[in-house]
Amino acid sequence: MIAMPFHYPNGQPYSRPSDPNGHKRAKVQQVRFDNRGMSLEEEINESNQFYLAHDLAVIYKKPIPIQIVKVDYPRRSAAVIKEAYFRQASTTDYNGVYAGYYLDFEAKETKNKTSFPLKNFHQHQIEHLRHCLKQNGICFVIMRFVTLERLFVYPATPLIRAWDAQAKAGAKSIPLHTIEVEGFEVHYGLNPRIPYLTAVDQLIHYSESQKGVHYGKQ
Repeated sequence: MIAMPFHYPNGQPYSRPSDPNGHKRAKVQQVRFDNRGMSLEEEINESNQFYLAHDLAVIYKKPIPIQIVKVDYPRRSAAVIKEAYFRQASTTDYNGVYAGYYLDFEAKETKNKTSFPLKNFHQHQIEHLRHCLKQNGICFVIMRFVTLERLFVYPATPLIRAWDAQAKAGAKSIPLHTIEVEGFEVHYGLNPRIPYLTAVDQLIHYSESQKGVHYGKQ
């Protein structure tokens, strides 16, 4: 695969962090049998394909809007993109419909064992989730603790609350025990790989019990 530079709309170069916490990527010593080395995104995409094939939900990965500015043609039958820009800041990773509800969610992971860093999110993603909640969307984050091999569906409302609090000298991460209380743990399955809609059902139940405000567990 040929690497090419990407740029944000303001012209600043984009560089992907080596891992979810921005540290240098280490060599993989062992691959878990249960996910065969698949990334979180691949596992969610596979699960979404299962949901679609069984008419349970229609959920897709959002495309990344880019503007191609430089292309080389080393051969008449081949084109190589050399430079491109993000047309605009991306929002969240996934959206779709399930059982009459609009879903909008992000997928994030960390190697931390005790908390989930808020630096994994961006202001424009938080604002997007905030707007979707105002329209009664079901919004959340699928969080994976890589080292602990644990998955959670974490509602957008407590995430936004934690994000807003950090601006006022609040904590820079969400403790695992808080996620366990406010979120919904998801266990790996066979088909679908990540059965997150089971947790979404619980989130919908709690959301409706709060008169349309999408909180986590109370």
